[in-house]
Amino acid sequence: EADVNLRVVRRFVNSTIEEAKGEKVLKAVDPGQQFVKIINDKIIAMLGDKKTDLALKGPDTQSVILMLGLQGAGKTTAAHKLAAKLKKEGRRPLLVACDLVRPAAVEQLCVLGQKIDVPVYKDDAAVADAAGKASPKIAVRVAKGGLDYAKRNGLDPVIIDTAGRLQIDGDMMEELVAVKKEMNPVETILVADSMTGQNAVDIAKSFDEQLGLTGVILTKFDSDARGGAALSLKTITGKPILFIGTGEKTEDFEIFHPERIASRILGMGDIVSLVEKAQETVDAEEALKMQKKMQRNEFTLQDMLEQFQSVKKMGSMQSLLEMMPGMSGIDASQMDMSGMKRQEAIIQSMTYKERMNHLNFP
Repeated sequence: EADVNLRVVRRFVNSTIEEAKGEKVLKAVDPGQQFVKIINDKIIAMLGDKKTDLALKGPDTQSVILMLGLQGAGKTTAAHKLAAKLKKEGRRPLLVACDLVRPAAVEQLCVLGQKIDVPVYKDDAAVADAAGKASPKIAVRVAKGGLDYAKRNGLDPVIIDTAGRLQIDGDMMEELVAVKKEMNPVETILVADSMTGQNAVDIAKSFDEQLGLTGVILTKFDSDARGGAALSLKTITGKPILFIGTGEKTEDFEIFHPERIASRILGMGDIVSLVEKAQETVDAEEALKMQKKMQRNEFTLQDMLEQFQSVKKMGSMQSLLEMMPGMSGIDASQMDMSGMKRQEAIIQSMTYKERMNHLNFP
């Protein structure tokens, strides 16, 4: 049902049966729970056992990250999300607009870069020269220009957004091979759409054979809670999944933790990721102040509004449900959120003075 590759399914079923038959069931543990643990361990092993970090060089040397993928997989969006994450970690990334084929691809990257305050290198003359067609020589010119710009301005790493196609073709591959040969990237990352299921495996194999992938970013992972693409990709290609895109917003970008994803696939939630999201969104000192306010009965409508907004910053309701144990099967679109929206609208219609009068709070 999750569209997992048949070879992967057979390998998984056979190894699980073999281990389950020989497993001694502990007296304190229900056999069903013991079997779930075996399945959980097997899925973790298939997904890669532990997370894989980016192989970036030291801060004094430019590390080049080459982003590859077909059109529509979310490559440009993934590039900007990765840049935002690296910036948050203290680095000074540069985005290079090397997609000279897709209309407005350069403009899209510039807008996304401006949104996260990350510089974008572009070559308007190259866009005109390429005229919407693949050109190894022009693509290499832009990539080298981006690297020179990064060296002059002390930017690192250099994230190159390359051209894709609706399907794999010779012209696209020739351009990508030329860029990789010239730039010598530390990471050659395929951006794949989780929704394509087994097809993502065929795409990854084709790119790997000609370019030598070092990792994968899976986009639209929030639409594939069963993890079919993740299971198939890691097992068949052997390439680590580095990150997953879980929504449209910049912050909807997570490190791929095999043990947490295995829990989500089995519907057991992912409390660790949920807590991490909460920590990123809610300031610890502010939370303590809020707690003391409630104890003193001074909780205001302004505080309530800020609580609503904090919850919204954590991501979509569907992504939050997926992380809660026993809640992964619930469809968030069926939940009535109108009450919260109505209360938020009422509070926003008040003046600041009215919101801060805690004595009026019902």
